Amino acid sequence: MATPNTTLVDNDPIKKDFRKFLWIVWSTLNLPDPTPIQYDMGSYLQTGPRRCVVEAFRGIGKSWITSAYVVWLLYCDPQHKILVVSASKERADAFSTFTKRLINEIEILSHLRTKNGQRDSVIAFDVGPSLPDHSPSVKSVGINGQLTGSRANTIIADDVEVSNNSATQTMRDKLSEAIKEFDAVLKPNGRVIYLGTPQTEMSIYNLLPERGYEIRIWPSRYPTDKQAAMYQGRLAPFIEHRRASQEGMPTEPDRFTKIDLMEREASYGKAGFALQFMLDTTLSDADKYPLKLSDLCVAALNPRKGWADLAWASGPAQIVQDVPVVGFTGDKFYRPMWFSDEMYEYTGAVLAIDPSGRGKDETAYAVVKMLNGYLYATQCGGFKGGYDDKTLTKLANLAKIEKVSMIVVESNFGDGMFSKLLSPFVNKAYPVSIEEVRHNTQKEVRIIDTLEPVMMQHRLIIDEKLIKEDYESAPEPSYSLFYQMTRLTKDRGAIIHDDRLEALAMAVNYWTEQMDADSETIAAQQKLDAFNGEIQRFIDSAVGRPKSTLDNWM
Repeated sequence: MATPNTTLVDNDPIKKDFRKFLWIVWSTLNLPDPTPIQYDMGSYLQTGPRRCVVEAFRGIGKSWITSAYVVWLLYCDPQHKILVVSASKERADAFSTFTKRLINEIEILSHLRTKNGQRDSVIAFDVGPSLPDHSPSVKSVGINGQLTGSRANTIIADDVEVSNNSATQTMRDKLSEAIKEFDAVLKPNGRVIYLGTPQTEMSIYNLLPERGYEIRIWPSRYPTDKQAAMYQGRLAPFIEHRRASQEGMPTEPDRFTKIDLMEREASYGKAGFALQFMLDTTLSDADKYPLKLSDLCVAALNPRKGWADLAWASGPAQIVQDVPVVGFTGDKFYRPMWFSDEMYEYTGAVLAIDPSGRGKDETAYAVVKMLNGYLYATQCGGFKGGYDDKTLTKLANLAKIEKVSMIVVESNFGDGMFSKLLSPFVNKAYPVSIEEVRHNTQKEVRIIDTLEPVMMQHRLIIDEKLIKEDYESAPEPSYSLFYQMTRLTKDRGAIIHDDRLEALAMAVNYWTEQMDADSETIAAQQKLDAFNGEIQRFIDSAVGRPKSTLDNWM
């Protein structure tokens, strides 16, 4: 337990219970009353150990709660010194700014407002009753900034781990060394509080218990018995005590409904959701291999038309029996349970190519077509031979057969040379635009982040014959698209060959980007149509003519 200078805590009920102060803050901000979890988190901030880690899901408001806690510390003891550290200086300053706002807007805190002659900036400020000191009442700094030079009774490490500084082991090692500086700043009997959401399975937060820290976790759903074991006794007692009766339900039902969490899981992907919303860094084998055959839809596709709509299901009747399955045991292909009667021509088709050199890799390709938000994979395979004339001819002919509207080529290899070699063959066989794409992020993460959300929403439809052709054309299982798909993890170099999977991800990414752009275009057109409608109604009113007579007016 760590409270500010207990000799200064009088009979003021607000000083005795931070939760009362939290209610005042929420009321001042015109927010609904704090939720039970927010109160529980507030109680832990007040009574928790000197070294602790608060892990809670995105959107719970942990930074706001902790900012209120900082103000409460100063309310109880104006001589208290607080250092706020975040991944970036901008985020640390935002925390500090919000803290100043609370002091300036809440009437009972008027005595804490900075006086003339005291430090009064976003970076560092003093509260009114504080005595002159080398260290300000509140100071904010980025984790890579100058931590030394000040002393603090309490250090708030607010999201010091983010994706930009924890993606690789080298980054995590650097971050782990940086946070060791806290001990050089902390005053005797001081307190360090981490607030965060783990970014990877190897999160630095997992290392903190070795340094004497207690971790307290508030996930977005009440975990099952199996899931609870993954937390190693770190679940908040509030969660643990309600888990048996509320298993699988939202822990904050007024903020995040069950459907809302399901939608977020589909968007983030299972692994991303496990980290960001369930705070589970263990990741089971099922989570480590997020791309599953069972999330695909398999059907005999028409080369020119697709269904207006369809429905995925995973019942026994939908299991595809007559195709080779190279996924893990129990993972199966499923047919849609329902197709609409209406079929329309595909909106477009893209041929994605992942070139290889002359080694063991293939020059891989994938054709994906789009209709009504569904993506139809009609071709996927690979050619040996690198970029010889035979391979280039086959690719050009494939573009012609599939009547693609665009070819996208990964340009990292040969700095765009492959596109230049392919272009004459395409112009001769089937003139179509060639677009180069360049990637600068880790391949495994990029592929999973592209495919998992689409597959989990069952919007990737695979041609049944593609599965058979992929299996038969693979010189060994590791070359198969579906072997690569089911063995891929976010670990660098997770699989030996990934060419066909890379090509599929490129094609899917092309359409997801197009769909995002189309949605913006549609929204803009709708605004324009509405504006034109208003203009037309104004003209009708101004000239007193019915619309039918105004069509040719002017």
